Amino acid sequence: MNILITGVHGFVGSNLVKAMGGKHAVYGLDIVAPAVAGVVKTFTWEDLDAKRIPHMDVIIHLAGKAHDTKNKSAAQLYFDINTGLTKRVFDYFLASGATRFVFFSSVKAAANSVGDNEVLTEEVIPWPVGPYGESKIAAEKYINENFDMGADASKRVYILRPCMIHGPGNKGNLNLLYSVVRRGIPWPLGAFENRRSFTSIGNLCFVMEGLVTGNVPSGIYHMGDDEALSTNELISVICESLDRKARIWHLPKGLMLGLASVGGVLRLPLNRDRLQKLTESYVVSNAKIKGALGVTKLPVSAREGLLVTLNSFKG
Repeated sequence: MNILITGVHGFVGSNLVKAMGGKHAVYGLDIVAPAVAGVVKTFTWEDLDAKRIPHMDVIIHLAGKAHDTKNKSAAQLYFDINTGLTKRVFDYFLASGATRFVFFSSVKAAANSVGDNEVLTEEVIPWPVGPYGESKIAAEKYINENFDMGADASKRVYILRPCMIHGPGNKGNLNLLYSVVRRGIPWPLGAFENRRSFTSIGNLCFVMEGLVTGNVPSGIYHMGDDEALSTNELISVICESLDRKARIWHLPKGLMLGLASVGGVLRLPLNRDRLQKLTESYVVSNAKIKGALGVTKLPVSAREGLLVTLNSFKG
C-alpha cells in the first residue's frame, strides 16, 4: 500500500514512518526533503500542484501550524496553513485514485475547555476559541462541504481530533511540570482535583494503522488514551520516572486563588490564567474510535505512555 504523509518529518510523521514503514511504502510531502530511513521519497508542494506524485492509496495530512501557547503568531497564518493547505491536499485527494484520507485536526477545534464533570465526545457542537481551533474547524467544514461522509463508498475520509500528543522526542506541555519536579520544587496545587486526557504516540500509531487498513466508516473521531489523569497523578508519574518521592502540597484553594489574583497584578509566575490552565479538566472520550476499530482497550495505558515519554527526557 502506498501512503503519502504531509509533514512527514515532524514528530508525529516520523513516528508514523517508524510504525508503518515496514508494512507499507511510505512517501512524504514536506517543505524539506532529507533522506530518511523508511521514506521512499519526499515530494514538494510544487510536486503536488503539478501532479508529479505517483498513485497513492492513502493520504495522511499532518502538515499544519501548531498551537502557539504564547499567542505571538498572527491569526491569518493559522488559516493560511491549517485551512489553506488542507484545502489543497483534500482537493488533490478527491481528484486522485487514493481511497482513504486522514486529516489531523484537534480537540481544540471542538472545544477550548471541558467542564469538570464532562467528557468531550464527537456529538459536541464545535465552539473553538482562538485562531488555532478556528482554523482547524474551518478545514473540517471544507472537507464536510465537499465530501458526503455517509454516501461515498469508493473513498473514506477520517477527521481525527487528538488531544495532547506526546512521546520520545516531544515533551509537549509536560516540559514545565517535569522541570518543576526535577528541581525538587513541591507541587502546591494538590487541593485541585482535575482530570486530563493525553494521547501517547504508541496508541496514535495503533489507531492510524487501523484507519489505513481496517473497515472503519468515514467520520469524525476523537483520540486519547483510555485513562484520564489528574495533575497530582501526573506529578506522581514524573516522580516515578525520576525515582523520587512525590512532594504534593494540598494548600487551601482559597489561598492559591488569592495568590494568583495578586500574581496577576504584580506579574508573578502564578496568575489566575496560569492557575486555571494548570488545574482545569479536559477529558476526551475515545469510545467511538475504539468501537469502530473493534477493540475495547488501546495497547498502551496512559501511565505507561507517559513513563516512556518522561524517561526519554533523561537522555
